[in-house]
Amino acid sequence: MAQQHEGLRHRQPWKAAYEKDYGWLGTAVDEHYAGDDTKAMTLAAGVLAAYDGISVEEFETKSDVFLRSAQHPTLARSYVQTTYLPMVELLAYPAANGFSNYLVSGGGRDFIRPVGQELYRIPRERVIGSATTLEFVSGQDGGTINHRAKPDYLDDGTEKPVRIWSRTGRRPVFAAGNSNGDIPMLEFSQHRDKPSLRLLVLHDDPDREFAYVSGAEQALEQAAKRDWTVASIRNDWNTVF
Repeated sequence: MAQQHEGLRHRQPWKAAYEKDYGWLGTAVDEHYAGDDTKAMTLAAGVLAAYDGISVEEFETKSDVFLRSAQHPTLARSYVQTTYLPMVELLAYPAANGFSNYLVSGGGRDFIRPVGQELYRIPRERVIGSATTLEFVSGQDGGTINHRAKPDYLDDGTEKPVRIWSRTGRRPVFAAGNSNGDIPMLEFSQHRDKPSLRLLVLHDDPDREFAYVSGAEQALEQAAKRDWTVASIRNDWNTVF
């Protein structure tokens, strides 16, 4: 959008996207997990404006092309090649033993759906994520559903267990996360009458991935207090991607 409209190049978040200012974008996320959504709301407004009026089919096509062709700025690989191998292996275990896996993300639901089956063996109807408001437009070819520049919900924090229950009608027996935004989901996975597993992934491998705890400080504190399992990428994963 900033390439097409010069005036946007001086406004956030288009300015950060146009200048590849990953610092500003990263700060928006870090501040969100610290409880300040000022920049996050600015970022969200830009994302919503970018997809306004795009049909769900066109959105999926654009998302799929991006995930397969764009290169991660530091890992030097496409985004479909950044899938965590231990995560895929772990998902395979409950699936082979009669459990249903769901992908619950703060990221966009319709952004993840096209690749959920391929990358995680999770069908599109089991993807729960953030969403924009949609509208149906009638037409002779069956009509279409378009994205609107209005948020529906952000699937993060206290919204995660609400969305899980709304979609599944169940309390999970196992949940995994890696940020402060996952605390309510992990808490919701505890049962009074049966065993449960709460897993927190610690990003502490600067050589193979990243070393950071920003945005996960509270989750790590809760893990220590509530005896949640913490998996270290550096110490517990033989292979990352």
